[in-house]
Amino acid sequence: MEFIDTHAHLYADTFGEDREAMLERARQAGIQAIYLPNIDASSIGPMLELEATHPDYCFAMMGLHPCSVGADFREALAIIREWLDKRHFCAIGEIGIDLYWDKSYRIQQEEAFLVQVQWAMELDLPIVIHARESLDIILDLLDSLRQPGLRGIFHCFSGSEEQAHRIQDLGF
Repeated sequence: MEFIDTHAHLYADTFGEDREAMLERARQAGIQAIYLPNIDASSIGPMLELEATHPDYCFAMMGLHPCSVGADFREALAIIREWLDKRHFCAIGEIGIDLYWDKSYRIQQEEAFLVQVQWAMELDLPIVIHARESLDIILDLLDSLRQPGLRGIFHCFSGSEEQAHRIQDLGF
């Protein structure tokens, strides 16, 4: 049986000591590919370095994580867009809305999410969505867009069966 890890921040310092051994264990366990979601500008270098070291195994995405959205999110998005214009990425991610830790930037998170969804449609890329205590908000935003070809993955899903069906109905 083949497996794909659709979401792993293996470039993070946390994995520095045993990254190569962990990647080998993943291969031995049958993981065929690992997709690397971006967090913010500081994670781009390490993420691309890991992809370059394992070009047929690790695949970089480009996006601004909702927990990295703050007052200066437009500047952060500009950096993300520069990278999307420089080279191909397999997806736009990790994007979304996270209301678990902090609700003070909800409006900015929604705007950043919608901007990145528009980029995904423009570039015909899937999106990888982080939805934490925000699933209905994200589903309503996606439902309002209803664009053909909009596709992707929700991660950290903790919703209901009804929400899962809504996600599937939207093409995810």
